[in-house]
Amino acid sequence: MTTIERLRLTVIEELADGLINGTTAANKLNLTVRQVKRLKVKFKNKGHDGLIHDLRGRPGLRKININLENNIVKIINDKYWDFGPLLAHEKLQEFHQIKLGRETIRAIMIRNNIWKLKKRKRGKYFSWRERRSSYGELQQFDGSYHDWFEGRNINLPETCLLASIDDATGTITQAIMGVNESVEAVFSFWMEYAQTNGMPTEIYLDKFSTYKINHVNAADNPELITQFQRAMKELGTRLISAHTPQAKGRIERLFQTLQDRLVKEMR
Repeated sequence: MTTIERLRLTVIEELADGLINGTTAANKLNLTVRQVKRLKVKFKNKGHDGLIHDLRGRPGLRKININLENNIVKIINDKYWDFGPLLAHEKLQEFHQIKLGRETIRAIMIRNNIWKLKKRKRGKYFSWRERRSSYGELQQFDGSYHDWFEGRNINLPETCLLASIDDATGTITQAIMGVNESVEAVFSFWMEYAQTNGMPTEIYLDKFSTYKINHVNAADNPELITQFQRAMKELGTRLISAHTPQAKGRIERLFQTLQDRLVKEMR
């Protein structure tokens, strides 16, 4: 019996022996007098068992069929062994017509040692910069070198994904897979962006040599600018250089997500 059930047993026994009345029992148990009367009847008919909840020991109405769970575990182990619960849930719905809640899939994966809960490490606090108010006003832009094709591209094991994300809405506005983050690749990216979306008012990027001259003499000579800076200046787009990766955290977080999900989607 639980602690609450033992308390009820003590009070109902006192009530049955005539030591207290129904009102006092109801006050002690924080129940109505009618509920106390029902408990007293159950106690007289079934004894101690009458005060134990009727559903104790019965399988839950929402319990998953063991055969279905085994099938889900087999599918995940065969095809989605390194997927997180959310992505596995999406693929089970899309390709296997298994329509269960994502938290149910998470519970199954944890129960069968496919997924382990990750403890988040509390790092240094960085305050969020307020988002821009309008779509297209500010684009966060960067390149990410990664083995995007998991070794399938033998001639080019590491490629660079160039991407931009809208600061106001968090929408991916452009993404191109290339060889590197060179001037040619970056110009090609923004030319395609401009043809599709028009040029943004501002671009938030890092201090990579393609975007900014980092030589000490450049600080004293404003005429020392890169070809990319010169082109953006002529187009009327302002460049903002981030001093830390956290400053352009939305594009950094996007690449973390894509390195997990995009790689698996292409696989």
